[in-house]
Formats: sequence, C-alpha cells, structure tokens
Amino acid sequence: MSVHPVVTDVTARIAARSAAGRSAYLERIAQAQQDGPARRDMACSNLAHGFAGITGGDKDLLRALRRPNVAIVSAYNDMLSAHQPMNEYPAWIKDAARAVGGVAQFAGGVPAMCDGITQGRAGMELSLFSREVIAMATGIALSHEMFDSALLLGVCDKITPGLLIGALSFGHLPAILVPAGPMNSGLPNSEKARVRQLFAENKASREDLLEAEAQSYHSPGTCTFYGTANSNQLVVEVMGLHLPGASFVPPGTKLRKALTEEAARRAVEISRGEEYTPIGHVVDVKSVVNGVIALLATGGSTNHTMHLVAIASAAGIELNWDDFSELSSVVPLLARVYPNGSADINHFQAAGGVSYLVSTLLDAGLLHADVQTVAGPGLDRYRQEPVLVEGVLMWRPGPPHSLDTDVLRPVSEPFAADGGLRMLSGNLGRAVIKVSAVKAEHRIVEAPVRVFTTQEAFSAAFNAGELERDVVVVVRQQGPQANGMPELHKLTPALGVLMDRGFKVALVTDGRMSGASGKIPAAIQVTPEAAVGGPLARVRDGDVLRLDAETGTLEVFVDPEELAGRELVDFPPDAQAWTGTGRELFAALRRAVGPADRGASVFGPIAASHFEGQFNQEVSR
Repeated sequence: MSVHPVVTDVTARIAARSAAGRSAYLERIAQAQQDGPARRDMACSNLAHGFAGITGGDKDLLRALRRPNVAIVSAYNDMLSAHQPMNEYPAWIKDAARAVGGVAQFAGGVPAMCDGITQGRAGMELSLFSREVIAMATGIALSHEMFDSALLLGVCDKITPGLLIGALSFGHLPAILVPAGPMNSGLPNSEKARVRQLFAENKASREDLLEAEAQSYHSPGTCTFYGTANSNQLVVEVMGLHLPGASFVPPGTKLRKALTEEAARRAVEISRGEEYTPIGHVVDVKSVVNGVIALLATGGSTNHTMHLVAIASAAGIELNWDDFSELSSVVPLLARVYPNGSADINHFQAAGGVSYLVSTLLDAGLLHADVQTVAGPGLDRYRQEPVLVEGVLMWRPGPPHSLDTDVLRPVSEPFAADGGLRMLSGNLGRAVIKVSAVKAEHRIVEAPVRVFTTQEAFSAAFNAGELERDVVVVVRQQGPQANGMPELHKLTPALGVLMDRGFKVALVTDGRMSGASGKIPAAIQVTPEAAVGGPLARVRDGDVLRLDAETGTLEVFVDPEELAGRELVDFPPDAQAWTGTGRELFAALRRAVGPADRGASVFGPIAASHFEGQFNQEVSR
C-alpha cells in the first residue's frame, strides 16, 4: 500500500524545514559513536570508579571491556501507581542481560511526579517543567559514558517525554523504553465522572467522591483512562521505541516480566555489531509523523502537541502545529476510550490494541512502514502481539479484525472522519482544541466572556451562581512563562454542570487540559500567552468571544484598534505569587521557556531566542 499523499507531503515538508538541524544532529551523534565503548579510552582511575561498586563476575567483564554495558535509567517510585511495579525491574534486567553476555548497571534515577496527586494544587505548577528536569537527569545518568545502550523505565505524563529527550542527547546509544502496563479496570470512568459532577453540585459528599476515586485508582499500574500516560505508551510504541505489544500488558503478570527481560536482552543485541540501532536513527522524520498519526487516530492527549514537538526538536526535527492540523484532516478517529468514550485502555487492548491499530493504519497507507525500530527494520513487526507459549516469549499476528467495534474500528469504518485534534487561530493567537469527546452541537460557542486568573476564583464565581448563563470562561496567566502551565481539570466538573443545565459554555485558556479533555469545548495552550503580552491579556469581562471548532477560528469581537490600545491586565505576572511548594526553584525555567507551539521547552534555539527576547525587554524596562 502506497502512503497517503497528505502524509507524504507533510513528511516531506518537515524533512525540508528540518534539513539543517537534522544534519547537524546526525553529524554530532556520528562523532560520538566510536569503534568501541567510550570507557575504553578512559583513564584507569576513571574506569575503576565506574566499576568499583560492582561485585561478582560483572566487574571482571567491564574491566576487560569485553561485554556491552546497559544503562538502567528509572523513574521508579512507589507513590506513583504506574511506576511502583518498576521496583523489581533492575534485578530482572541485570539477570537477563548477563544471560546473553552483557552487563547492566543502574545508571540513575529521575524524578517522577503524579499529576493526579498535584491536580489543582500548587505542586502542579512544577509539572510541565519536570519534563525538562527528567531530561537533564537522564543526561546526567548517561554522562558517565560507561554504557553501550540504555533502558528507559517510565510511563506517565512528562516522564516518558523527558526520558526520551534526555536519551536523544546521547543519540548514538541504542535505547528502549520499558513500561509497566495499566492497572486492572475499576469503577467505570463514566460513573467516576458522574460522581465528580454531583460533588461539584453539592449533591454528593466528600466520602462519596473519595470512594469513587479509590475504586477508580485502586492498584499498581497506569490509570486506565486515555490520558497522557497511556497516550505516551501508544505513541512511542508506534514510533518503534517499545518492543511490539509492550504498552498495555498489565503489571504483576508473567508476560510483563518476560517483556521486561526481553527488553534487556534486546538492548544488548542492538548495542553494537550488525544490529546496532542508535536511538537517534530510530527517531527520525517518518517515525515522528507515525507518532502524530497514532495520537490523532486514537484521540490522544493534547499534551503531545507540545511533547512531540519537543521530542522531535531533540532529534534535530522541526515539527509544528500546522503538521498536526493537516495530518488530522486525513487521519480518522478509530478508538473510543474515555474521555472520548466509555471504555478504558484495557478494553482497547482486548479489542485488538496497538497491533490492530498499526495494521489498519498501515493497510490504509496512513503510516510509514519503512522505519527503523528497536525490534528491527520495518513497522510490520508491530502488527504482532506478544504471548507466552509454555513459558517462552513469542510473537504472533495480531487479530485480523477488531474484537469490539464500539471501542476500536478499522480505517474503513471510523468513528469520525478526522482525529478530533484541531488548531484554532484568530485575533487571540493560536490554540489547540480536542473535539473527539465534544458533541457536534457544542463545537461552536459565541457568548460573553468572564475572565479569571485562577481556578479558585472561577470556583468561587460558580458556587456564587454568577455563571448561570451562556458564557465563555477565560482563564489566563496559566501559560509556561506565568506559572508553569498547570493542567486545569478543576474547571471541568463545574463547566459540565453549566452545560448540562442547557447553557452554551466554552473554555479559553493559555493553560493545559491534557489527555482528560472531555465534553467541554476548550481552546487551550493559547499562544502567545498572556504573561508575554499576548492578546488574551487584553480581553475584558463582557466581551463577546466566538470559538468555532468547525472553521478553526478563535475571535473576540472587539475593534482591532480598541483591542490593541487596551492596557495589558496582570502584566507582567506577579512572580511573588509563585513561591512555596518548590515553585521558587523553577523561576529560571519560567523565564527561559519557549512558547507552547514550539514545545514549551527550555532547550534548543527556539527557547534560547525566546529567553533572549524576554531578557532584552526586561533590560529596556
């Protein structure tokens, strides 16, 4: 099957605009790759430090420079349910690597925070920047140059992108991402959402809400809704960075353990010789496009409009929001997983999972098959699913058809003609909207504005009955340069109540909503953000604003001269408001971060030029 012409054209344009950056990146990793491990050229004292803590035969193997050494970089902690299973992984990995003639060392741990715990609290303002901290921590772990390849242990929101960005700075090393899998299905997501909304209306007690949440999030493993964590796993598998079928095998199973051990063996195999597979070659223009298409086809997390841009940039590739928009126009929606439906990720897996998704997209010419993966050349390998046969890990063809078309469908019978992730533009700048869970009758909203700068102020107005009308809620000063761009899910239940009461409701914000974006039309990640003088800082209560997800427009109906002449409200933002809970430690990152449409990153030329511009403004003041 030939590749769809729009996919081909978008890929070619990305390659053309990225030519200089990608060439420089490939040259850099080629220089880093030597005939043997970097530790071979170390001074004796350096090398001795590198294996001093090892006992047994592994020390002799490293000392003799005869065996590949696999770095383990882990986001394990036992507070995050998705990462708790990784406690056992290093021992499994070391044994498996040793069995095929390699050595594995725990190279470093990276921080891992849970957005579910910090949601609506001050700690959430550290969340987006934790991706940069994780990338830097990964760089520190690998900087010892003792390694021939790496295993990256991580699952959740900013963690997988951070691990990947850090590893791409060592693009000459092969690297495999190793997940933990989802928890078993608990309370249905629709019931959880119902109780949340009742609580917002004071029709359910705190104990009722806590019981519903505890039944939803109840055991080790990833949360089962299709948020950023599970979007991470699906996207990186389709990019060829997991072993085939690794994403959604539950923790605590024999198959999960076998896949983790196989990842260790594979990391040894691809570390050198004929199967040498550096991560900087796996992550190329075609694999990035495949990742975007997988995201669109499943209605995945809007966070990836930033994360995939930042990941691509780390590999010398310039991905932008126009690429997402154009691909979305031809990529159909093939999955209905909460919040885009009632099913959870375990239902998706049972219906056929990633292997079926890859098969139907490949057959329709909507993925690039000719890519390099950690499992070998070609994406066809990812049509397969792992199984244990008498205790031995094997792969077999995935199901030829979906086993539940209410959850997963072929390209020929999609849920919708496009992926539901759209871009908006107008006199307020650019924004992202996810419409896969928004009913058609709610996709166009024109109503007076009510402006807030905090979620708490919104909640107070809602509780006071001030929003009982058609309303576009604007929540500004929530961008990366303001307060670190926290997710704003505290708004969702109350907005849902207003919608259910028959009002036309929309949200416009320079903050995030992520993978849990639901039935409320929400123009998020508005760029330029209010904190840098974006037009959102000139919007006033009572202005009429139109959000039109069908035509892709976001307009406030104010005369252009009047809008331009208005004072910028809350500008510059009050930096003193963001202290406590560690927020003061991230002030430098808030000053240095680039815009959301360029990945909201502090790395690379975009962030550097953005920071220089902000510095010059401050000097001129």
